[in-house]
Amino acid sequence: MAKFQYEALDTKTGKTERGELPANSQAEALARLQEMGLAPTKCEEAKAEPKKGKGKAKKKAGKKGKKGAMQLEINIGAAVNEKTLTIFTRQLAQLTSAGLPLLSGLTVLARQEKNQTLKRVLGELAEVIEGGGTFSEGLAQHPKVFNKLFVSMVKAGELGGVLEVVLDRLAQFMEKAMRIKGKVKAAMFYPIAVLIVAIVIMAILLIFVIPKFKDVFGDLTGDDGLPEFTQFVLDISDTVKENAFGTATGMFAFMLALSLCGKSKHGRFVLDKLALFFPIIGPVVEKVSIARFARTLGTLINSGVPILQALNIVKDTSGNTVVAQAVQDVHDSVKEGETIVAPLEASRVFPPMVISMVDVGEKTGDMPQMLEKIADTYDEEVDRAVESMTSLIEPVMIVFLAVIVGSIVIAMFLPLIRMIESIS
Repeated sequence: MAKFQYEALDTKTGKTERGELPANSQAEALARLQEMGLAPTKCEEAKAEPKKGKGKAKKKAGKKGKKGAMQLEINIGAAVNEKTLTIFTRQLAQLTSAGLPLLSGLTVLARQEKNQTLKRVLGELAEVIEGGGTFSEGLAQHPKVFNKLFVSMVKAGELGGVLEVVLDRLAQFMEKAMRIKGKVKAAMFYPIAVLIVAIVIMAILLIFVIPKFKDVFGDLTGDDGLPEFTQFVLDISDTVKENAFGTATGMFAFMLALSLCGKSKHGRFVLDKLALFFPIIGPVVEKVSIARFARTLGTLINSGVPILQALNIVKDTSGNTVVAQAVQDVHDSVKEGETIVAPLEASRVFPPMVISMVDVGEKTGDMPQMLEKIADTYDEEVDRAVESMTSLIEPVMIVFLAVIVGSIVIAMFLPLIRMIESIS
């Protein structure tokens, strides 16, 4: 019998308790904790200490199998993308709803799966279930494929005996999330493409075209000199042409610094906050974050996941550190026995309508359904915001490109205009 280390909230006193609990599986440990009147926020199998005298043998085996393991890792294939995982979840939900046993469903899907990574994972999941383990225990062994949201919902479905219902909800959740993400990506493709074209055109003009005008102007202008704006453009051209490698390095260094800033805790928070309040893009980011928060939390609670554990999962899967901080404040508030509404209002991320609907759901005990309504509403808002953003970005990018190219053309024509005026 294995031992499980747990961290749970006492529903009577509101205090956090930690300890170890013997159980045959994680599902049994969670069930026993709930019977004890505890709301588990963490439950993991205690790691067994390695026995003495076997270390050397393990090291030798590791050295011997290192090359083979590396070769196996190379041959595994591509990672499991979001679309592949969503299709698998939908197919598994349909098979289980039709009455097919879970093990048979996994075997059927593994046989037809083309993604080699997912095919291998499904085979391992089938082995775990054949060995007496639970589906959620098998999923937890593959955190790079199945995130905390997936594992927690499956675990709740197993405990409640409604795994097929939970898998259907999970498939719906993933399909809607993928649809929203696809719309945002499609909307951002146009401005990024225009920006790349603008950079390429500027590079060609500054490196190849403008230097030829400079030679012509040197013979025609004489002692009068060039207009200041023309000289400014020519100086930029000289700088870029003579330091092409340095310019490219500087741009790469800027992008790298931005990426490193996004990886740090404080830098990521600043960038996410700017993204929320940035013109045109900000409203889309805000609506996507609210829709994801409401959809994730509502789906988890509706599937039977404890509220504190659900909030931890929502925090980890929010995708925005500002929203994650607001969810952490909600978690701390609920842990102290207070309401959800106060920290949501204090975060200044969630609009009054969302706060009011959450307040109503909390008072009436209909929180999951209210969160689903919020998510549906904001899914439609995201659609409208993406269309609005696209319609605004297109003319802005066209004007931006026209100003850059037009400025260079005007700078090249100013000396010719001055010469024509002097001749006349």
